[in-house]
Amino acid sequence: MEHARIMTADMMKERPCVLVPFAAEEADVQAEALFLPDRLAAAAAGDFAACFDLGVVFSTGSHGAACDLIEAHKWFNLAAVAGDAEAATCRAEVAEDMTAREIAEAQRRARQWLSAEARKAA
Repeated sequence: MEHARIMTADMMKERPCVLVPFAAEEADVQAEALFLPDRLAAAAAGDFAACFDLGVVFSTGSHGAACDLIEAHKWFNLAAVAGDAEAATCRAEVAEDMTAREIAEAQRRARQWLSAEARKAA
C-alpha cells in the first residue's frame, strides 16, 4: 500500500506549482458554477444589472449556459425596460440574428417573468 507524501515547506519551494494551481483552478470552477444561479437569484430580487449579465451569458453561451438568443433577448429586454441603454443596444444586436417568431417568444417570456415577479411582490 502506497502512502501519501506530505509536502514540506522546502518541497513546496522546489515545486511551488504542485498545489497552488489546482486550488486556484478549483476555486475558478466553483465560482463559475455559482455565477449563473447567483445572477438568476439577483435578477429575481430586482437587480436589473443581473438581467444584463444574464443577457451576456445567454448571448455568448458562457458560464455553463448554452447560447440561447431568445433568453438573451429576454434578459436584455428586462434590463432595457429598467433603463439600461447598453442593454437596449445589445437587445437590438441580438434581434438581428433572430426571426420574428423568436423575438415574439422572447418578449412573451419577458412579460411572463415580469408578471411572475409582480405576483411575488404582492
